[in-house]
Amino acid sequence: MWELLTGRQVWSVKLSSDEAVNTVRWRPTKDAFILAAAAGEDIFLMIPTHPSVTPALDQASRDILNAGFGHSTNGKQQTNLPPGKEPPGKWARPGTRLEDEGVLLRITVRSTVKVISWHRRGDHFATVSPSGQRSSVAIHTLSKHLTQIPFRKLNGLAQTAAFHPLRPLFFVATQRSIRCYDLQKLELVKIVQPGAKWISSFDVHPGGDNLVVGSYDKRLLWHDLDLSNRPYKTMRFHSEAIRAVRFHKGGFPLFADASDDGSLQIFHGKVPNDQLENPTIVPVKMLKGHKVVNKLGVLDIDWHPREPWCVSAGADGTARLWM
Repeated sequence: MWELLTGRQVWSVKLSSDEAVNTVRWRPTKDAFILAAAAGEDIFLMIPTHPSVTPALDQASRDILNAGFGHSTNGKQQTNLPPGKEPPGKWARPGTRLEDEGVLLRITVRSTVKVISWHRRGDHFATVSPSGQRSSVAIHTLSKHLTQIPFRKLNGLAQTAAFHPLRPLFFVATQRSIRCYDLQKLELVKIVQPGAKWISSFDVHPGGDNLVVGSYDKRLLWHDLDLSNRPYKTMRFHSEAIRAVRFHKGGFPLFADASDDGSLQIFHGKVPNDQLENPTIVPVKMLKGHKVVNKLGVLDIDWHPREPWCVSAGADGTARLWM
């Protein structure tokens, strides 16, 4: 963990001796300081050590992670399972060494986790294990220490997933399409067809009616969900695969993509309040600095929650802050 302004590393932990850490995501609410990370089949939930974490914030974070222990028994939280059937997720303490370093929970699922995606309220998060077949998408509930498999069958291999920012909707991307489900009615609402050969990533606009999709076949696609199941706009600015796309969530009309050509493309993307008007999408800047290593470039990006600053992580082993 680094401080953005100083570039100083302030905390670190070794989660596994043999598994790579494939993804890390902060729990999105300010009432706690909780980080989720996945290594192999294990998801770890932790409270990093930092001077800004007051005793009250630390205790609030611990309360959130410990609340579910009253609901589960050694991970066998689903009592309706047939005899001998393993639950889709086992919740447990990770052991003294990790607990001493602030890692308080470990959830073990059935196959390697590549994606973690939080619900805005912070009690639920989804994980995606592309090699997991029927159990590739899981939804985890912190307050109950409960893991559920919402889909027994997906048309294609799951790539990534995300919760709608405002409504009880859930998006799952397979290689060629994105399905939108209503979590309350438990039914399929919409199938979005970007026309990409292989979807790598997508992000939902904070307003909830638009999404942007990145693909390994170098395309960036903007969808107006009210307008059509097909893309409103298709863009090609990169010479190699797009690995990540992300909207700014803090009030700036910005989004960015990251590519294996070693660059990021920053866009101005304005969604009008009047639904009769079309979104305005303008490419603003191509950011170059990451080195390409073994044909891999920029692997992930994210925005600062308040400032128009972007952070990228590359295969060259560097994380970079762009202002």
